Amino acid sequence: MYCDTHCHLDLPHFDPDRDQVIARAEAAGVRLIVNPSIHLDSAREVLALADRYPGVYAAVGVHPNDCADLDAGTLAELRKLAVHSKVVAIGEIGLDYYWEQVPHAQQRVALRAQLALAAELDLPVILHSRQSNADLLWELAQWGPEARKKRGEGAILGVWHAFSGDPSTSPSTNSGPGSGQALAEAEAAYELGFVIGLGGPVTFRNARRLRALAPQLRVDRLLLETDAPYLAPHPYRGQRNEPAYVPLVAETLATLCGSTVQAVAEQTTETARRCFGTMA
Repeated sequence: MYCDTHCHLDLPHFDPDRDQVIARAEAAGVRLIVNPSIHLDSAREVLALADRYPGVYAAVGVHPNDCADLDAGTLAELRKLAVHSKVVAIGEIGLDYYWEQVPHAQQRVALRAQLALAAELDLPVILHSRQSNADLLWELAQWGPEARKKRGEGAILGVWHAFSGDPSTSPSTNSGPGSGQALAEAEAAYELGFVIGLGGPVTFRNARRLRALAPQLRVDRLLLETDAPYLAPHPYRGQRNEPAYVPLVAETLATLCGSTVQAVAEQTTETARRCFGTMA
C-alpha cells in the first residue's frame, strides 16, 4: 500500500474525472492521499473532498504565494477548519523566494503564525520551500521547541515536501550547488524533527543531482508524493500528474537505493502514518 502525501485534488485540473482519478489510485495501491490547501477557499474544498472520499485526508493552510492577506480572521477560520476529524496537518505553508509574489518578510510572518497554530493544535506541518531553504531552516529551529512541548521529543513535526536542496529554478536542472549542500540541508531537517517528501522529479533522467542525493537520504525519513497535477514522473512527464503514479516514484527510489519496491512502499507508508497519525 502506498500513501501520496501531497496531492492537490481540489484543483480544477481534476474536475472532469475526479472519481476516476481516485479509482485509478486505489487500483494502483495508493489507498491514502493527503490533500493540502493553498488558501482559505481551498481549505474548505479539501475538507469537502476528505468527506467525500474515505482514503483522502486534508491539510489546511495558506501557501506562501497566497499569504498576502493572511490576518487574524484567516487564522481563526483555519483554526475552526483544522478540528475536522480528517485534517492531519497544517499546510501547505512555507517560504517561496522564486516567484516574489509576497514580500519575504510578510511570508515569514505568515509562516510563524501558521507554525504557532500547528503547535497549538498539536498537528504536523507540510512545508514548501523554493530558493528559501536557509531561512526556512532558521524559522523551524526557532519553532521546534514549542512544537515538541505538545508532540514529544521523538515525534515527527512535519514534512518538507518536494525536497531537492537545490535552489535553482527547476529540480530537473543541474545548475546550483551539488548534492553535498542538499544532504546537509536534509540532515538539518532530520535534526529538527522533519521528514523529506520526494516525487516525480527524482524519476527525471536529467535530474542528476537529485538522483545522486536520493541514496544518501535516510530511508526512514522519506515520504512519497506526486504534487499532482504537477510534476508527473517519467514516462508521463509534461502530462497531468495523478496519485496513481506514486508507484513510479517508488520504483525509481528502489532502483537508486538498491532496495525493493515493496520495502520502499512499506517504509514510506509507515513513516506517513507516524507523521500524520490519524489516517485509517
